[in-house]
Parts: sequence; structure tokens; C-alpha cells
Amino acid sequence: MILNILLVIVGIVLVLVGADKMTDGASSIAKKMNISEMIVGLTVVAMGTSAPELVVSLMSALKGTPDLAVGNVLGSNIFNTLLIVGVTAMVCPMIISKNTVKKDIPFAVAGSVLLFIFAFNKDIARWESAILLAGFIFFMIYTIRQAKAGNIPPEDDDDEQEKKDLKTWQAILYVLLGIGGLIYGSNLFVDNASAIAESLGVSKAVIGLTIVAGGTSLPELVTSIVAARKGKSALAIGNVIGSNVFNILMIVGLTGVICPMQPNDITILDLSVMMGSVFLLWFFTYTKYKVERWEGAVLTLAIVLYMGWLIYGAVSGSQSPDTAVLDSITAPEL
Repeated sequence: MILNILLVIVGIVLVLVGADKMTDGASSIAKKMNISEMIVGLTVVAMGTSAPELVVSLMSALKGTPDLAVGNVLGSNIFNTLLIVGVTAMVCPMIISKNTVKKDIPFAVAGSVLLFIFAFNKDIARWESAILLAGFIFFMIYTIRQAKAGNIPPEDDDDEQEKKDLKTWQAILYVLLGIGGLIYGSNLFVDNASAIAESLGVSKAVIGLTIVAGGTSLPELVTSIVAARKGKSALAIGNVIGSNVFNILMIVGLTGVICPMQPNDITILDLSVMMGSVFLLWFFTYTKYKVERWEGAVLTLAIVLYMGWLIYGAVSGSQSPDTAVLDSITAPEL
């Protein structure tokens, strides 16, 4: 028990340090390449923090259980949009650029709508997955062209002079080490916190819906909070939007092309929460190009209510726990 507690603390420290270093490295790369931090958030940071979901989904496809990928993506995107943006905005209101609201977030909205339509009949065919994968390729081409064309000006940077002095190799090393710390730290946290809870008699269902869910969301959550507190709102929101787009278009698309999926355990409510959450975020950002603290509280309340419903069903036995969501928050073995 004592060892588990110590390892939980180590895991949290690794996640915090990893988020801090990755934010510094990504910000430095953006400045050196004279591109927006939003672009870096949409690509490098988003893919890095989505690495656990990618591993889980690809491994499930190779093992003949590709429907796990849909639950993995669904749970991750719900947490990204509601919990991560919500908590981050409550800690520090997030300023969103006009370009992000009008051009980047719509990709996440479109991807959510497509996944809703394709998963509605419990059967995602190869051609549907190919459409998602093609959408991801288009998104990446669009993002890279945005960066090259300089349509998004790099953010002004007068703070923390030492970041400007990072050499290119140091910035890349910071990003790689940061991603490693995030992934390894979150797994360490999940494994040992689950062991502690189980030794105290907490059911596995409740552990999966709380500790595991929060633990596997730590990379995106801590990265976004650290970035927002450092005045890097673009990096924070880019991390969330990029992760959502990557999860749906790349992960489901690639996994479905490898093996068609029948996500029988996905419910209409789960799909609706996933799609409704991104529409709600879009609405909040569209009004004042900012996510206020009270709006963050609304998003956080939504995830609390949704998780409460899942936990109630699991504990009361009135319904079986939502298998798709439980699967979606299982910590990957990296």
C-alpha cells in the first residue's frame, strides 16, 4: 500500500513535469519556425497526448476487437471537450482566436457528426472508415498549408526570456521527454491508484469510471492547464481540438480500414453526449471568442452528470455499465 501511494505521487509528478516541459518545447518550436502555437497544438501536442488512445485502438484491431477503438475515441473526446476544457477554463479563462472558431473547431464538429452517423447503425464499414481517414489527411494538409502560408500569425511572446534561448534540439528533446513523462506518469498513476482503491474494497466498475478515466485523461488535462496558466491558450485549445480530430478521423479511420467495426455497446446517449459536447464548446467560443469561467463550469457540470449516470447504473445494477465507455478509459500498456 505504501509503495502504491509513493508510485501514485511519482506518477503525478511525472505528468506535471512532462506537461511543463512539453509546453515549453512546443512553444519554442513554434517561435523558431515562426508559426502559430495553435498549429503546434493541433499537430505535435495533440498527437503526442493522444498516443495512448492510438496504441489501444491499433492493438485492439490487430487482436480482432476493433470495436474497442470506437469506445476508446468516444470516451476520450467526451473527457477532452467537457472535463479538460471545462476545468482549464475555470482555472484560467481561455481566449480563442477567430480563425480557430471559424476554421479549426468545425473540423472537430464535422468529425463528431460523421462518427455519430456511421456508428448509429452499430456497423462502421471500411468505406466509412476510409472517409474518416481521408478527412484526417485533408485536415493535416490544410493545417500545414496554414502554417506555411502564415495565415495564423505567431503569438506575441514577451514572457520567460529563457524559452527563446532553447536550441532546436533542446526544444525537440523537451517535447519528446514531455510526452514520455505524460504517458508513463499517467499509466503509473492509474495502475497504483486502482490497486489502492481495490484493496479498500472499491468495485472495479467504479474504479474504471473514476480513477482510470481521470488518469488516462491526465496528459491532455495537465498539458492544457499548464499551457493556459502560462498564457498559451492557443496551445491548450489546440491540444483539445487536435486530439478530438486525431481520435475520430485518424484512429477510427485507420482502425476501421484495418478491420470493419461493430460497436454494439455504444449507446445513442453516448454518441449524443460526444456530439453535443463539441457543439456546446463551439457555441461558447463563437459568442466572445473566449471560454469564460462560468462556461467552463457548465462543461464540467455536464461531465459530472454524465459520469454520475454511468456510476449510478454500475453501482445500482439497474443497468450494466456502459461497456464502450469503460473500455475507452482502460489504461494502455505502453
